[in-house]
Amino acid sequence: MNAFAPSAATSAAPSADIRRELARLRSLATLLDAAFRIPGTRARWGLDTLIGLLPVGGTVLMLIPSLYIVWKSWKLGAPPAVLSRMLANVLVEGAADLVPVLGDVFDTAFKADLRNVALLEQHFGMVTP
Repeated sequence: MNAFAPSAATSAAPSADIRRELARLRSLATLLDAAFRIPGTRARWGLDTLIGLLPVGGTVLMLIPSLYIVWKSWKLGAPPAVLSRMLANVLVEGAADLVPVLGDVFDTAFKADLRNVALLEQHFGMVTP
């Protein structure tokens, strides 16, 4: 049995370990999707957008942390429906990112990693900020 996975005997509130792991995943997702602000706007972008500018290699490289978030979600005990949605978000963003320039604009707006952390937080009954 997974140490992080909720069991029938646990209460509805996530444990301190799960909360700590979710906070780490949110920090990673923020770095990837929203670490920097575009001056004069409310628009935010992260390392995913910057590194994704590298043709093909940037997209492939940025799939690694995105898939890490999905893997950690599986380790935390996210159900198959949540994991499927998370993988779909990563695939949509990765496919769109293969289109030069427009893919990077889509990537900046879509923010798959933040979406995936929000799905995980919702699964554990935590309010997404």
